[in-house]
Amino acid sequence: MKLIGRAARAFTRIADGDLREMGFATGQIPVLVALKHQKALSQAELARIARVEQPSMAQLLARMERDGLVERVADPADKRSRLISLTADAARRMPKAKAIMDKRTGEALEGFSAEETAQLMTLLERLNANLDRMGDEAAG
Repeated sequence: MKLIGRAARAFTRIADGDLREMGFATGQIPVLVALKHQKALSQAELARIARVEQPSMAQLLARMERDGLVERVADPADKRSRLISLTADAARRMPKAKAIMDKRTGEALEGFSAEETAQLMTLLERLNANLDRMGDEAAG
């Protein structure tokens, strides 16, 4: 686990530098991707997707709204509630950010065969499933 944490911190540090030039941060990626695919979601749904607590998501969304990445829109199903959606500007910049992340991922996996990369992904997915299960058990 120590090595996984080290790799994650190093990748975040490197990718964050590239993304910051575009007005993004790696911590925003789960929110950006979820909104790209779902259009508009509640803060609670985004917290669940990103696997963070509500207060942390509230802070992240406040910064993203301040930076013009997301906007709050009325929920058509409940006028008292607000949904979060991407701004047109953020949606327009996302393909370049994805290209940067893909490039950095490729560099990080340099020297790995296709089979090794697939095996690594399989192992990490299994690890994450175990950790999700452990988290659910601890919460329940």
